[in-house]
Order: sequence, then structure tokens, then C-alpha cells
Amino acid sequence: MAEYNLTPVSVPPVQTRWRTIQTALPVPESLPLFEELRRSEPRSMSGQPPVVWHHAEGATIADRWGNRWIDWSSGVLVTNAGHGHPRIVAALKEAVERPLLATYVFPHEGRARLTGMLSALAPQLERATVFLLSTGSEATENCIKLAKTYALEKHGPGKSIMVTFQNAFHGRTMGAQLAGGMAKGKRWLGSCCPQFVQVPFPDGYKNPDTSFDLFLSSLAQRGVTPDRIAGVMTESYQGVGPDFLPVEYARKLEAWCRQHDIVLVMDEVQAGFGRTGKMFCFEHYGVTPDLIACGKGISSSLPLAAVIGRRDIMDLYAPGSMTSTHSASPLAVTAAIANLQVIEDERLVERAARLGAWFNPELHRIQRKYPAVLGCCTGQGLVAGIQVVKPGTRTPDPDLATRINVGCMHRGLLMFAPVGVGGECVKISPPLSIDEDCLRESVAVFEEAVDSVCRGL
Repeated sequence: MAEYNLTPVSVPPVQTRWRTIQTALPVPESLPLFEELRRSEPRSMSGQPPVVWHHAEGATIADRWGNRWIDWSSGVLVTNAGHGHPRIVAALKEAVERPLLATYVFPHEGRARLTGMLSALAPQLERATVFLLSTGSEATENCIKLAKTYALEKHGPGKSIMVTFQNAFHGRTMGAQLAGGMAKGKRWLGSCCPQFVQVPFPDGYKNPDTSFDLFLSSLAQRGVTPDRIAGVMTESYQGVGPDFLPVEYARKLEAWCRQHDIVLVMDEVQAGFGRTGKMFCFEHYGVTPDLIACGKGISSSLPLAAVIGRRDIMDLYAPGSMTSTHSASPLAVTAAIANLQVIEDERLVERAARLGAWFNPELHRIQRKYPAVLGCCTGQGLVAGIQVVKPGTRTPDPDLATRINVGCMHRGLLMFAPVGVGGECVKISPPLSIDEDCLRESVAVFEEAVDSVCRGL
């Protein structure tokens, strides 16, 4: 993860409809806050560009010192409907004034309404049911639990392996990291559980082989046969890219899982709720998963996650034996209901597809200006990423990626820190509600920052 210099730097002033930069960056007056955080928090929390958020509306973020940025982070792909959407704010105010702030797993009206809405979003899963949770990691952990339980109950203890993919990210709790595909995230685990097996992801760049034969041969090399596999879980696009499955690969994977009664799990925590120009990214592939892990954009605001899945799998646990303290927390549920209504009424899924048809070619055009260091560009709808590499190689260059990131920040365009296998991916994810003029301005700013850093390399 990048580390940012906290020495204030004078930068050219900016004043447009969407951006204002009028101080040195980071703001000198903000430094005591960073010092307090350094004293009171673990250093792992210090990895983002040094901007102190004060308020955020639509597709912009502002500090208290008069600076404002166009947001290309969506708060790490959360605020699909935009920051502080008035309808979400109004719904939360009404809920707070009722008041109903905590319910454990006692029923409330919002819970019934939201589970029904989410079930209806996945008509591919006949009679789908919904388990509401708090975080994406909880959702993926429960998918693992349910897949393994289904295999245990139906086929016995020998069918217990979870197959996932190299470079995958499913969260930071223990089960999620066992399923994840990044070795550095597993060091704390010591010897990893042999019931979790990773195979290459067919992204076409980090791994040029996109054939489904590679999936089968990778399992064969490890001596893993289908009768021992409980489930296969994949991000519908890998967040390190975003890297998408080839359509033919995805369909062959689904057919193979059906043939061997293996639970197919799509992790939509980052990709769902319109981000790619479909409600769920797996719809691009024409497949039907058995379980869907949801989070982030489900509320565009408060912490909420969900598992949507086949009833026969979701009903494996008896009443009271698969719950969560803050499942269906009333305020988060209120925000999610309002968010789903906004996504539908403002046609944000279609909007992401329409804007993405212009946005992604523009990002590809910028990448092609510097192919020696901008290795590839991938995207769909309003999510994209550029892999920054050392000249003429595919070796990650996190320092150059961070310089691009900082160059954007200095010009009034804010992204989260570079991600990826080696911190090389400049990740791009504006709110789906972003004004078209704002999006066009932000692309021009991004190009200016890339030019300033990459010209001559």
C-alpha cells in the first residue's frame, strides 16, 4: 500500500464548477489531525491520500478549508447513487426520529421490504432468499459456510474443498482470506487450510491463458477431483483490475459446477448494484450462480451486506443458528431501501452503461499514449483500472502509480490509493450518478496528471 508524504506542497489553484483547490496539499491545518490518528490508530489505517473529508455530495468531496475534489473512489465503490443522496438522507432522518435504531433479529417492516426487493433483483435464482449482514467479508464467509454445509449434508464429509482464484480478494476476516488469492494477505495464518485451493484467474494480462482447460488442469495438478469440491467462488470481476471473466469461460464454469453439483458463488460485493452497467456483473456472462455475496453499493452509505441464494441452500440452518447481531440493522436497511429506489427511479444501471460506453474508450486512449508504463486498461460501465508497470515489462510499479494518484489529487480529482497485486493498479470508480459534464472534466484532469508524470518515460 502506498505511503503519502504529509509535507504540504504548494499546488496551482483550481476553480471550476466541480473542483476547488485553494491551499497547499495536504492542508497545513490538517496535520494535527493526522498526528492524532497516528497516535491513536494502527498504521494500517493511514494508506489513503491525505485529504480530510468534511462533507460529500453527489460526485464531489470537500474538506473544511474550501477545497473540493471530483470523486473517483465512490468511497471504495460504495456510493453508487452518489454521496449524501437527498432521498437517502431524508429516509434516514425519518427513521432516526421514529426512533428505531437496533433490533437484533426481531422482525421489522423494513427488513421484510428489503429482503423482498433484493430477492426480486435476482430472478435467475428461483425462490431466492436473502440473509442480511453488515460487511462484505461476512457475506463471503457465509457463502463459504453455506456451500460447504450443502456439500456435507448432501454428499458427506469428503466433498469439502472451496476452489477460488489467484489474486482474488474476498475480505480480511479469516475465512475470507483463506479463500483469497493473495499470498501476502495470508502470512499471519501460517499453514493455510488445504480445503482452500486457488487456480489461475483468466484475466488475459497477468495470466494470458484464458482457457477453461487451465482451470481443469490446475485442479488435476493438485490432485483435486470434482467429487471433493464443495464450491467455487469468484469475484464477478476481480478488484485488482478490474479483471473480467471471459464469457465462454464463465459459462463453461457454470456447466461444470452443475454437472458435479458444486455450489457456484459470485462475489458481487464490489461489482453489484449497477456498477458495470448491469444490476449484477454476472449478468454480462449469462450465468446463474447459486449464491451471490453483496455489499458496498447496496446502500450507497451505511454498512450493510447480504447473501442472496437458492432456498434449499439458504435454509440449511435451523432457526436461531445462523444470525448476526446487526443483521437488518434498521438504519442501514432504511438506507438500502431508499438507495434501491434511487437506482431504479434514476435509471442508474442504464446510466452506468451509457456513460461507460464513452468513458472506457477515453481511458483506453490515455493508456495507449504511454503503453510502456501503462500496461493495460480494463473496465466496464463505471469501473476501470490501469495497470502501471516498469518500462517495457509487466512488473508492477507502485511508485509510479502513486505519483499519478497524487498528481490527480493536486488537481482536484480524488481516487483511493492504488490497489492490485503489487499496488500498481490505478482504480477508477466514480458514482453512477455523476453529471456527464463532471465526468468529462474529470477525464481531462486525469489525462493532464498522467501526462505530467508519464511524459518522457
